[in-house]
Amino acid sequence: MVPNQLRLSAAAHGHGGYDSDFSDEESGDNSVQKTKSKKEDVLLIKPFQKAKQGSVVHRQFAAEEWDREEARKRRFHLIAMDAYERHKKFVNDYILYYGGKIEDFRRSGANDKTDLDVIRENHRFLWNEDDEADMNWEKRLAKKYYDKLFKEYCIADLSRYKENKFGFRWRHEKEVISGKGQFSCGNKHCDEKEGLKSWEVNFGYVEHGEKRNALVKLRLCPECSYKLNFHHRRKEVKAHKKRGTAVPNSKEPKIKKTKLSCSAKKKSKKKTHKDQVSSEDSDNSDKDSDNSDAQDGPSDADFWKGPLQEADEKSREEEFDEYFQDLFL
Repeated sequence: MVPNQLRLSAAAHGHGGYDSDFSDEESGDNSVQKTKSKKEDVLLIKPFQKAKQGSVVHRQFAAEEWDREEARKRRFHLIAMDAYERHKKFVNDYILYYGGKIEDFRRSGANDKTDLDVIRENHRFLWNEDDEADMNWEKRLAKKYYDKLFKEYCIADLSRYKENKFGFRWRHEKEVISGKGQFSCGNKHCDEKEGLKSWEVNFGYVEHGEKRNALVKLRLCPECSYKLNFHHRRKEVKAHKKRGTAVPNSKEPKIKKTKLSCSAKKKSKKKTHKDQVSSEDSDNSDKDSDNSDAQDGPSDADFWKGPLQEADEKSREEEFDEYFQDLFL
């Protein structure tokens, strides 16, 4: 019974079972398509293209790739920062990883110096040759500032005049333009412009452990002049009166005229006074002769006294000096 059933089932499978008659043909077509796609993929592969990995990569390789990508991103991020931001990031990372305080990384500014601090340390009221012997960059900076100051008049600090202590400094460009110290009072805290007087003061001071003296000039109003002369009176500078240069040369013609007038008187005494008209005519003629002799030049005896004194002609600079003499007092 059993073999017969097996035969029937085999026949049913072979002739009228669940399988399709076209299954073999379909499987053959699919295999042909797969071979064609493989051939096309081989043709499309580029020479520098890496082969596809079908299996999962190793964990170490994945970690190295991830580290490489993170380092690239970090490098681009640091390049985008400036130096100060980069420094702050490194400091914060150090504190985050190793611990500490941000105050430990702050720079101390106790020893910082500006140009003004350097000038104050190396400034001198008056520079001489000994001061310029050993010059470093700090002294050169102070000397360059000193050369820009105007040293005709001083600016005074009279706040401690009762203690007989005064402070003097030279004027700078803005004060010269505004007239401070020359056309207005030279006191630091006064701007009076009326009744100014010029004073000459022997200024004694101690500079870099060395005692020095300097003769300075300043202009002050009456009130500030009282403060300056509170303990003892200083020397007041006054304008000198101008004297003509022709004054000493004018003495010689006067002496000549007196000599000639005496000789004329002697001649007039010898003459007889016959008539008043004749005497007047003779006197007029004598005076004319005397004037003509004086105008002609010196006599023969004057040539033996010494060389003639020529009148000095003033140059343009001397004329300007005389003109500005009263202005700077």
